[in-house]
Order: sequence, then structure tokens, then C-alpha cells
Amino acid sequence: MQHIHKPNYYLDLLAVNRCAMAKMVLLPVLLSFLLLPFASLALTQDFCVADLSCSDTPSGYPCKSSVTANDFYYHGLAAKGKINTLIQAAVTPAFVGQFPGVNGLGISAARLDMEVGGVVPLHSHPAGSELLFVTQGTVAAGFISSGSNTPYYKTLYAGDIMVFPQGLLHYQYNAGTGPAVALVAFSSANPGLQITDFALFANNLPSAIVEKVTFLDDATVKKLKSVLGGSG
Repeated sequence: MQHIHKPNYYLDLLAVNRCAMAKMVLLPVLLSFLLLPFASLALTQDFCVADLSCSDTPSGYPCKSSVTANDFYYHGLAAKGKINTLIQAAVTPAFVGQFPGVNGLGISAARLDMEVGGVVPLHSHPAGSELLFVTQGTVAAGFISSGSNTPYYKTLYAGDIMVFPQGLLHYQYNAGTGPAVALVAFSSANPGLQITDFALFANNLPSAIVEKVTFLDDATVKKLKSVLGGSG
């Protein structure tokens, strides 16, 4: 007689329960990994004023042992910055190096002054997004997306704001007939700065390499290196 296998109800039920239990155990583990980045951002103390006598680290400066109200105050943006004659503009930062109180808070600021014809060339902030608030004059500003290289640009007037996402190339220039002033906020205590023109032409990267990667001719590369102080 042929043996007919009959399913064991209790064994099948036990297997189902084990599977359900495994999923129940796995769920908190997955949730903990999802929440981990947010938990790492939680403040474990009120503040950490930077000890600038120490070296900066990926997580910021070490904390000062003695803190006063002056550590949370900065007057450096009250006056017009020193204009760079090459770009006819001045960027005055209030990053952690100038304003130790922003250490670990994910914020910082700067002041932008531009004379008529002034420009802040294409640049990026690798560690933070930027919010520009025009307080005087007319500013043309824009950024370029990384995927499609789509430009987004506007002409801004006093009272206007524009945001520039982290790491994307962007620019500002004075598009008016008088001086322009803007206040800038960043989503990092030390957003960093890399100006494209300076990165290409203000160092000793050999001209032959620059020509190869920019499609510029030798005369143009040599001229730009001369203007920006590069060599090679």
C-alpha cells in the first residue's frame, strides 16, 4: 500500500510561528539601523564652543573648558569687508574659525560685499548648503545641478533670498549700478570653499594637464595662470 504523507498541523504551525518570531526580532534591528543616523545627531550637551588651539576634526573642534558670553557673540560682519581688487568683492566669514560658538551646531554665516562689476566666480561649499539674503543692491545668482547640468538662476533684489544646495557649483555677481550687500547662512559650522578658477589656475598643476582636461589652448591657460598666480 502506498504511504500517503499527511501534513502535520502542529509542525507547520510551529514553523509559521518561528518565521513570524524571526520577523519580529528582525524588525527592531532594522529600525535601530534606520534611526541610528538621527540618534547620532542628537545633542548630548547644550553646546561645544571650539577650542581653536586644537586641530579641527571631521566631528568639529574639541570643546573649550572655560566659556563666556563672548564665545556666542561675533561683530565681524558689521563692517564692509576688504575688497579683493581682482573680483571687486569681499567675502567675510563667520565660520567656526572666526566664531567658535557655532562649533557642532551645523550653522555659520558670512557677509558678501560687491562693488559695481564685482563677482564671486563659480565655486562650491563641499560641507554645507547656502542661503543668500540680499540686503542692498542687485545680485545675479545661480547654481548648476550635478546630474543634468541644469542651470537655475535669478536676479535678486533687496529682501530676496536664494538657496544653493550643498556641493553644487554656484555664483553671484553685482548686476546693478551701485554696491551690493548680502548676508549668507550655511548649514555647517565649516562649509568649506573651492573656487573653480582658483582650483584650475592658481596652483602648480602643469599647463599641459590643465589644457587636456579643460579643452583650453596653451595661451589661455598660461594667461589665466599668470592672472591668478599659478605656475607650471
